[in-house]
Amino acid sequence: MGSLVVVGVDGSSMSFTAVEAAAKAAARRGAALCVVHAEVPIKPRLMVPDPASRTLVHEAAAHALVVAPEVVVTRAVVTGDVVHVLEAESQAADLIVVGSRGMGRITGLLLGSTPVSLAARSHCPVMTVREKHRTSADAGPVVLGVDGSPDSDEAVNVAFAEAAQRRAELLAVHAWQPDNASPGTAPESAELLLAQAIAGRTEAYPDITVRRDLVGGKAHEVLLEASKAAQLLIVGARGRSGIAGLLLGSVSQAVMAHAHCPVVTVRRTT
Repeated sequence: MGSLVVVGVDGSSMSFTAVEAAAKAAARRGAALCVVHAEVPIKPRLMVPDPASRTLVHEAAAHALVVAPEVVVTRAVVTGDVVHVLEAESQAADLIVVGSRGMGRITGLLLGSTPVSLAARSHCPVMTVREKHRTSADAGPVVLGVDGSPDSDEAVNVAFAEAAQRRAELLAVHAWQPDNASPGTAPESAELLLAQAIAGRTEAYPDITVRRDLVGGKAHEVLLEASKAAQLLIVGARGRSGIAGLLLGSVSQAVMAHAHCPVVTVRRTT
């Protein structure tokens, strides 16, 4: 894997939950951690950093070192829109970590606008966490959502790597809509899709136990249920049947907002 994990902080309690997750991710990878705060100047021509921003990243970095003392932690305050700043940071990162909600002024959203926009544009996987994940134990399988899309195929690689780092079981899940004529039988095409998705990866990760699970139902409902027992859920940014006009797939947005564990969203960039 790469050598850098980036975490975006904004002073909210949820961003400190993200710092905890990022510090653990960096420790598992043997990577450095960069704590980044994007600062939008009150006056466009006033580019002097707010002292409060320096304090924020200092406190976040100190918190990261409490969680993972062995990790090298750097800090940065960057002027600009948060999505543009983190998108730029993602070009050199292995993973970007953000809270699913921040201190933005937009209300009524199921999910903050920053993680949705970032997951749709990032050059590396994006992990989103919620405050309720703070007490979640690092136990259970790594769950992978499989749908046969290009982004999902890229997510398979990330899922195997995450399972290896965590020494966890990998559960590959594919949701399918039952045929009314035979509601209890998974179609052969669904079984083949799931088998092909993980074919060839098991040889590279012989120590990982891999389970496959075909579940009848809507994809987001199936994955949310699987997340209850998982330590991590990994999905592609856009599925095969993405709604036109959405930067990020509807399934990805649903699990980012409601999953019971952190979610990693993966986008194919080549």
